[in-house]
Amino acid sequence: MTRPPLPQLESRIDRFDVIVATTSEYLRSAHEALRDVRFEIGTIPFHANREMPRWSVSQNEKRIIVFRVPLERLDKWHRDDEWHGRMIVETAVIYAAAEYLGKEPWELAPDRRR
Repeated sequence: MTRPPLPQLESRIDRFDVIVATTSEYLRSAHEALRDVRFEIGTIPFHANREMPRWSVSQNEKRIIVFRVPLERLDKWHRDDEWHGRMIVETAVIYAAAEYLGKEPWELAPDRRR
């Protein structure tokens, strides 16, 4: 007699949410201009044209939206593992914040790229 398999402790969506949250908190703590910015997670962009955006930046609303489905499904991973998936999401959050601030991504998080 065996018991049924246990449910997965953490879903793919949960991992995505945690990565966005930890990266955005890192950026907020390092850059005063991001302290009041809301980092949100969207499933897919509604206004996508030919190319599917990975994030959306609104300086008027002080909001950055990171889209989960394009990052998980459309970006090319050279290895399909958790570490590479995390790097893709972290990179998107950093690039979105850099776009918001009008800076280069490596200026925001030089130690994250090591």
